[in-house]
Amino acid sequence: MNYDKRIAAKVFKSFLSCSTRLIKEHGGKIRSFDGDRVMGVFIGQTKNTAAAKCALKINYAFLKVIKPKLENKYPALKTGSYKLAHCVGIDTSEVLIIRGGVRNDNDLVWVGRAPNVAAKLSSIRTSPYHSYITDAVFNVMMEDLKHGADKKPYWEKLEKSTEVKGIDTIYRSSWIMSP
Repeated sequence: MNYDKRIAAKVFKSFLSCSTRLIKEHGGKIRSFDGDRVMGVFIGQTKNTAAAKCALKINYAFLKVIKPKLENKYPALKTGSYKLAHCVGIDTSEVLIIRGGVRNDNDLVWVGRAPNVAAKLSSIRTSPYHSYITDAVFNVMMEDLKHGADKKPYWEKLEKSTEVKGIDTIYRSSWIMSP
């Protein structure tokens, strides 16, 4: 399949639109876009649980709605060498926000571990796992998002992870949650 920028733009637009809506629905605020990536910021007492629940719902939306519709409309996405994939990365930490740049050409700059680690986690493409969180997120999440009613865990622990330098333990999930 030849790479078509117009189709790529439709893929990005679909994913970003859906992800943005889900982030907002879960109390997150949209703070930036970087190509096919959206940065959502969650604050408050249950921010980690809300962010993780949102990740599982983004996974559902991508796998059950966005990907099938795009592959149906553009069959080359299904049969070609380019495969549609996504991943959500979540971390939690204190963050300093500054405005960087010069007058009329500036933006917010996020200084701290969470934005950097979350971005690195979101670049992992190991299907069927599409949601990654740090142990800092997992340890403070509400119990009902750690495992289902049948006590099957939603998250698989990976110790001594080499995915992100400086982060020893991460959790991954292949679970989906209907929005």
